[in-house]
Amino acid sequence: MSKGDKSAYTDKQKRKAEHIEEGYEKRGVSHDEAEKRAWATVNKQDGGGNKSGSGRANHKSD
Repeated sequence: MSKGDKSAYTDKQKRKAEHIEEGYEKRGVSHDEAEKRAWATVNKQDGGGNKSGSGRANHKSD
């Protein structure tokens, strides 16, 4: 795995990154570059290594 601690990511996010990485590698991107792009994609889509229920929801009070 690339540099950085991935323990803050959920199993689902880790699986997603692996799947994205495989797709890049099938298109001829090097392993290291594919891994970087995969984690960048997961971060962009999910907002980083956030576990579900971490209190990010914006609740309105009436």
